Amino acid sequence: MSQDNSTQLTKNTFSKSERLSSEILIKELFAKGSSFYLYPFKFLFFEKEEAEQKCQVLITVPKRNFKRAVDRNLLKRRIREAYRLNKTEYLFPNLGDSNYSLGFLYTAKDKLPFDIIEKKLILVLERLAKKINEQI
Repeated sequence: MSQDNSTQLTKNTFSKSERLSSEILIKELFAKGSSFYLYPFKFLFFEKEEAEQKCQVLITVPKRNFKRAVDRNLLKRRIREAYRLNKTEYLFPNLGDSNYSLGFLYTAKDKLPFDIIEKKLILVLERLAKKINEQI
């Protein structure tokens, strides 16, 4: 019951392998990665040399701005869902053969509704696509 990678990319999934959890890769993302700011996100990206997954994503919501874990988890769920729904349309067509580590850092001080988070995340993915195309 194994699926090849191409059919998995067409589905709107967000599997464990798509999450950036390696401490080494996270440190590399923050140290060597490029970034830009588009409210409510600071977005980090770094092209990896070798990877089993085309894109790995890190989503963070700071404890400084949201003391209650319930609020942080709500925002992370909203960001994950927005990414899951829009990655195949806005991100994957522009990647080519590249492998990236991506980081979404939520910087707003208030809890934004899902529709605003989704619109802003789409703008972030479109700007990333422009930057990738400029590098090629």
